[in-house]
Amino acid sequence: MSKTGLFGRLWGKADGRRAAQPDEPVAAEADLDVQSIPESGPPGGAAEQAVVAEESEPAGKAGWLAKLKAGLSKSSSRLTQGITTLFTKRKLDDEALEELEELLITADLGVATAGRVTARLAKTRFGQDVEPAEVKAALADEVADILEPVAKPLEPDVSRRPHVVLVVGVNGSGKTTTIGKLAKHYRDRGLSVLLAAGDTFRAAAVEQLNVWGERTGCPVIARDTGADAAGLAFDALAEAKRRGDDLLFIDTAGRLQNKSDLMAELQKVVRVIRKQDPTAPHDVLLVLDATVGQNAHSQVEVFKDMVDVTGLILTKLDGTARGGVLVALAETFGLPVHAIGVGEKADDLRPFEARAFARSLVGLD
Repeated sequence: MSKTGLFGRLWGKADGRRAAQPDEPVAAEADLDVQSIPESGPPGGAAEQAVVAEESEPAGKAGWLAKLKAGLSKSSSRLTQGITTLFTKRKLDDEALEELEELLITADLGVATAGRVTARLAKTRFGQDVEPAEVKAALADEVADILEPVAKPLEPDVSRRPHVVLVVGVNGSGKTTTIGKLAKHYRDRGLSVLLAAGDTFRAAAVEQLNVWGERTGCPVIARDTGADAAGLAFDALAEAKRRGDDLLFIDTAGRLQNKSDLMAELQKVVRVIRKQDPTAPHDVLLVLDATVGQNAHSQVEVFKDMVDVTGLILTKLDGTARGGVLVALAETFGLPVHAIGVGEKADDLRPFEARAFARSLVGLD
């Protein structure tokens, strides 16, 4: 199977034993709202054939690259127009380098990235006439060099059964939708997935996850609004173990205006699920809305203080001119970037590819 499909190959199921049951009781079945839980097992037949057909389609990769370029058009237009204005019939002197550095900073690429790009150009082209295309190519190469170390697909260890993924982020960042999209892609690839509606303070989040559960054929564990999120996570993990599921995605609340309450709740969720599996959660994904620009830095810092964030997913890149913030985040934090989103459809969330992103960001084919 081609690695251009979401998150690479289809992971085969290991022959690992089912984990031991928890040493404290799980809530009674009547206390849970479990949406359509069948016995675990991968989807088959038409669903798997559709995935094979999709990945064998030569235009699939080209189609995604075209969508990525279109999605980043707002971000790239700011850069390309600025570069064209700066370097049309002009030598690369100190003034031009300073103006370029300012342009890159205002495009949210960050001070460090701006400094690296201008230093690279100054070393090889100072005092010479420079065409806009040369500057774009140099910028794309530098951005790709920064991003390649953090471009890492999320690869669940199915021998854990389940591999527990805690998903965090502020309200409106796209957490619940991202969980649904990830669930679809992993489900399509033969993994059994359980979803936990842990944002119990927002009825809309629970309803939204239930809709995704119906679309993807993934069961959802939910409770009434205001229920204890940690208790729900505990029960969800117990159920995922019982079923032998490969993946458990746990949604969470994101009320940064009540930072202390949110921190206490997230820490409680982690503490409670570790009573069953001391190694869980195996991944903590922070979902960021690209439209917030440089505010994404403070969100990363806050959530890193709350929980051990292991990776990032950036959404809504198609709705902003601030796509360059991803470069600055990579430079500052070095956290793995697992996927990016450039649209509303499930297939609009794809694994992050550094070079493709870099070239699209500066308007290159």
